Amino acid sequence: MTEVYFLTSNLGKLREASLIAEQYGISLRQLPAKRIEIQSDDLARISAFSARVAARKHHVPVVVEDAGLFIEALGGFPGPYSSYVFKTIGVNGILKLMEGVRRREAYFLSVVAYCTPKGRSLIFKGRVDGYIASEVRGTGGFGFDPIFIPKGDTRTFAEMSSREKNLYSHRAKAFTKFFSWLAERRGNL
Repeated sequence: MTEVYFLTSNLGKLREASLIAEQYGISLRQLPAKRIEIQSDDLARISAFSARVAARKHHVPVVVEDAGLFIEALGGFPGPYSSYVFKTIGVNGILKLMEGVRRREAYFLSVVAYCTPKGRSLIFKGRVDGYIASEVRGTGGFGFDPIFIPKGDTRTFAEMSSREKNLYSHRAKAFTKFFSWLAERRGNL
């Protein structure tokens, strides 16, 4: 079985990605190391750098995922700064910024970077379009899940199970591309 280490401290991300990895016969193990993250407006640069540093340091194939919530009425904010914005103002802060805003279109973008100890980083992206809810809804998920409604559904991500969320999710799309690519190359890496 192919084994890949996922550099993350977010158990929600690990759970969602593991559900997809299982479908491809891939063992996804958490690499509970400190992530080195550069500041950039580009999620791909952030993820690729982190994957490259971790793979070389720990001498194992590493996957890193970074995601951002891009709200059109806010000029793409918080984008690559989503984690910091979530930690500082949270979902209620975003809802406060969106008070009185009619156009609530938004999207989540996920970038998965994979790197072997001697390789270069490969990038896989996933995007889901949707809307910002007018109130917090649901208790599942993590991050901005309680305020994001994907197109094609009326529930927020936080109102869905992990399996249901994976039917729409930006992260699921990016990881599906990655695991599909990896499964095709099994034994040739």
